[in-house]
Order: sequence, then structure tokens, then C-alpha cells
Amino acid sequence: MTVTGEAAAQEAAAFHFYEPAKGHGLAFDPIKSIVAPRPIGWISTVDAEGRVNLAPYSFFNAFSSRPPIIGFSNERESDSLANAKATGEFVFNLVTARLASAMNVTSELVPRGVDEMAMAELAPAPSRLVKPPRVAASPASFECKVLEIKPLTALDGTPTRATLVLGQVIGVHIDKAYLKEGVFDTAAAQPLARCGSLSDYAVVRELFQMSRPGMAPPARKAGG
Repeated sequence: MTVTGEAAAQEAAAFHFYEPAKGHGLAFDPIKSIVAPRPIGWISTVDAEGRVNLAPYSFFNAFSSRPPIIGFSNERESDSLANAKATGEFVFNLVTARLASAMNVTSELVPRGVDEMAMAELAPAPSRLVKPPRVAASPASFECKVLEIKPLTALDGTPTRATLVLGQVIGVHIDKAYLKEGVFDTAAAQPLARCGSLSDYAVVRELFQMSRPGMAPPARKAGG
């Protein structure tokens, strides 16, 4: 429905509207602030020579549970993208509040072949099914095989700067300290997320429960 007349005037007074192709006219891209908090994909890879790379991506999320599929989007020709193309493997490592500084160190643009894991003084941990190592201090890591690497295009078919890497999770590592009654304790892990500008982050420290209509809360299993 197109808004016209007095309704259009009222909306213009209350809302900032823009067409992305024509610019937002604001101090910072609001889409990055509105689509927030965004989980951080801390992606470890190795190149064909076995050299380790570790980099964070805020364009990251899960897209399927059966099978589990996750993905990250890259807006430049990074080492993570090149390594994923070359080897078909990557590992996601959960970034937590206590790992924030180390994650920030690994965001630096450095020459190809530099080991960001070592640069941030992070100990590696071996994966079981893929070659890239995990971040030992991370409470959860997913070993992944690349499913698809898709350059993204605009409505008119022109290429964008972004490339989407989708991977199927084939192995999951969870620190048992964060398993409570068979459920991963997200609040205890305190995941870090991106919010808005280049320096804005959020930490998950508190959860609340709300059941979907017609659905009972999931039964919790003992264990850990």
C-alpha cells in the first residue's frame, strides 16, 4: 500500500525514510544498527599450506537445524574466504565477553599467512573431522564442511562486494561447564554480539522464557 496525502505527511514527520540505493543521509548505516544484535562468526581456517587464519564476521548466522547449516558473508577477498574455497573447511568459534579483546585483535587486517590466533595469544585446540584448529578458550565450536560459496548480486543482477559461505556443521564441541540439565547455558557463556557502529557490542547476560502458542516448553534432559 502506498502512503499518500495527509498520511504521508504524518509519516514523514515521524519516520526517516530512505531508499538504500540513494543513500541513508545519516551518520552511520542504520541497517547495521537495526539488524542487531548480530552473532559474531569467529571463523578459523587453514590455507593449502596449513597456515592458520582466524577472523570475526558480524554477517553470520544459522540457517538450518537438520542438517545444521551456518554461514558467514564476506565483503572483501579475505583469507577466510580464500581458505574456505581452497580447502572446503572452516570452524566457527563462539566469541564470549571474556574473549572480546582477543577477538578484536584478530579483526586487524594483516598480511596473508599471519596467524591471528598466535597474534592474539590464543591457544589452538585440534579439531576431529577438519583441519582448521579451534580456539581452545571458546566454550563452543562447530567444525564445518563448505556447502556453497555464493557471490551475492543485486536486483538488477550486478555483483555486490559480498560473498556468502555456507557450511554444514559436521562436529560440535561444547565445554561441559556450560551444559545445565542438557541445555547450553547461553547466559553463563555470555556471547558477544555486534550492534551498530564499528565500536558497538552487546553481551548476553540474561534470558527470559516465552512459550509459543500451542507448544509446551521443551523437556530438559539431565546430563552435562
